[in-house]
Amino acid sequence: MKNKILTPNYLKLIVHTATISPLIWLIWAYTTNNLSVNPIQAATQFTGKYALVLLVVTLAITPFYTLTGIRKVLSIRRMLGLYTFLYAAIHFFIFVGVDYSFQLSLVIPEIFAKRYTIIGFIAGFLLLALAVTSFKWWMKYMGKNWKRLHQMIYLIAPLVVIHFAWARKGDILRLSGDIQQPLIFGAIVVLLLIMRLPPVRKSLSSLKQVYKMYRSNPGRDKIQYRRNKLEEPINPK
Repeated sequence: MKNKILTPNYLKLIVHTATISPLIWLIWAYTTNNLSVNPIQAATQFTGKYALVLLVVTLAITPFYTLTGIRKVLSIRRMLGLYTFLYAAIHFFIFVGVDYSFQLSLVIPEIFAKRYTIIGFIAGFLLLALAVTSFKWWMKYMGKNWKRLHQMIYLIAPLVVIHFAWARKGDILRLSGDIQQPLIFGAIVVLLLIMRLPPVRKSLSSLKQVYKMYRSNPGRDKIQYRRNKLEEPINPK
């Protein structure tokens, strides 16, 4: 069963199910008036938060591979990134299309009126650039610049966390307002970014090799320990 779960096709099926199901539920709840008293606000918050969750999961793929050596999880990284953009795009569509009926004369002033909408718009624009260039043709066309561009995810993640905190009327720097969830997401993002630093990544890889050696021969350390105990000199009191 373990090997079956770790096959690329099975992993992709899990990702599709976990990302499409909440969207189906949201559409059902919105169309049947089962979302909340303010359905537009609830839908906006739901899609925005789910985009953040998927962004964090996407960031966690490489550290997970570094720790476990399970290469097959890398096959779902691009898919998770595209689903992150999908939820961010729906989040923006609800704001522009549903809430303001595509009236740009109202939307543009609203975007620049609040700091969380400004930073959210910047993060969304950068996500759009990553989504458009995520295909193999762009990788070949851009060459080394493709990797540089997609490293923007390290900037996007903190921006999205800040957008989330400010949208909840919280201030992480001053530790005021509703910041419990933003702090949790922020701590996870910081941890994942630290795990990508070359020295940290190298140390984690070394620990992974030690663990693999122990798993391959779990009794070796116990035997060596017993030998050391037998060879210890006896000190009479």
